[in-house]
Amino acid sequence: MSDLLKKKCEPCEGKVMPFDISEIHKYQKKVDGWNIIKNDKEAYLLEKNFKFKDFKNSQDFVNQVGIISEIEGHHPDIYFGWGYAKINITTHAIEGLSENDFILAAKIDQIFSD
Repeated sequence: MSDLLKKKCEPCEGKVMPFDISEIHKYQKKVDGWNIIKNDKEAYLLEKNFKFKDFKNSQDFVNQVGIISEIEGHHPDIYFGWGYAKINITTHAIEGLSENDFILAAKIDQIFSD
């Protein structure tokens, strides 16, 4: 994961191909506990559920994720409530996964572990 933490998300405007499943699995080994799922358009995305002791801790985490997402210029879909947060990450411009998604996942994991 540490090599991903050193990288910065690169702007993606749809000019690259999404990772194929073998590349996805290679990168999945670099992040902890992120599931690979498909959305309703059959595009791959990363998904992870986080647990917290109460609403305030969930909200604080989500706020920190928002800050790092703005810094990276890469924005996940976030669902949260009392004691939980669920995060989905994909590169919408290419309708699939790219290195940016795994960089953001690694940085989110770092927030959670701090």
